[in-house]
Amino acid sequence: MSSDVAGAGDPKGGRGAQLKHTGLRPGWTTGACATAATTAAYTALLTGEFPDPVTITLPRGQTPAFALAAEELTDDHAMAGVVKDAGDDPDVTHGALVRATVRLLPAGAGVVFRAGPGVGTVTRPGLPLPVGEPAVNPVPRQMMRDHVAEAAARHGGAGDVEITVSVDHGEEIARSTWNPRLGILGGLSILGTTGIVVPYSCSAWIDSIRRGVDVARAAGRTHVAGCTGSTSERTVVAEYGLPEDALLDMGDFAGAVLKYVRRHPVERLTICGGFAKLSKLAAGHLDLHSARSQVDKGFLAELARRGGADPALAAEVAGANTGLAALQLCAAAGVPLGDLVATAARDEALGVLRGAPVAVDVVCIDRAGTVVGRSTVAGP
Repeated sequence: MSSDVAGAGDPKGGRGAQLKHTGLRPGWTTGACATAATTAAYTALLTGEFPDPVTITLPRGQTPAFALAAEELTDDHAMAGVVKDAGDDPDVTHGALVRATVRLLPAGAGVVFRAGPGVGTVTRPGLPLPVGEPAVNPVPRQMMRDHVAEAAARHGGAGDVEITVSVDHGEEIARSTWNPRLGILGGLSILGTTGIVVPYSCSAWIDSIRRGVDVARAAGRTHVAGCTGSTSERTVVAEYGLPEDALLDMGDFAGAVLKYVRRHPVERLTICGGFAKLSKLAAGHLDLHSARSQVDKGFLAELARRGGADPALAAEVAGANTGLAALQLCAAAGVPLGDLVATAARDEALGVLRGAPVAVDVVCIDRAGTVVGRSTVAGP
């Protein structure tokens, strides 16, 4: 596989520079692999030939090319498979064969997704997909729709197709993930918001965070933002107009950002990330990785109670399937759980800063980047 991956050119700061500084090789998400397989399979249905390698366009404009590891063409369907390369990230799905089987549907049917062997099905509320749907997340779905439409326009197709995504040995691999606890049964989720797997070596990534703070300070930036990923990065740019060299890709390492900024202060630090991740910071966790800290629904229930939730609602929050489900329950009842989590996370951050001259605010977002909670700005 090849690509003009993140960090093309020589950015002085921000996400691209951090990745370049780690020296780690990025890889591809299951969503990118499924999109490549879908594109190849649908093209073969329309033309009789599989493009190999097959090139796709990722949400941020990169154009990786994927070699096909499997292909099958019959009168009524085409299947293509791509082996996932996670780069230098210790991803459990590295080396997995992701397949897409495409069948033509009647005019007007649109694009329909099915879970094949090794891909899970959503069985509980609180995830970004309805119960009963294949666990193919919204961004990969849109990537596949877009590439089906492009192939249809190029080769004279109608674009009405059924896409069945499968992963060889996916059910077995999924036992090493949180899918069973989240009610995603039967296999893996097809994930990814950028199409790129950003590799995380703890020491290399924490070193890159420090380099990012140094670059921002050298550039005279007085306001920097620690972001958990690309969606939160886009949110703070939209909210505050921050330049690239003021953006710190903290990933799961909130503690690394706070401890380094404590020793090398800036006037203002905004922390932005997904509601569930930042609920972990609010509860006192400085490492937000799912393998090392969990969303504490009991803690969320206590916050909701302080925010006006009655005992019945607090009990529902404590028993919610996910942090998102807890947030939705409170939103329906008019309890500002997002703001309460953001404020608690800000206070935890100030505690780690130990009186350093840094003002802090926290912004919580959902998977689409919509702000669902924020704190006020506070300092020592």
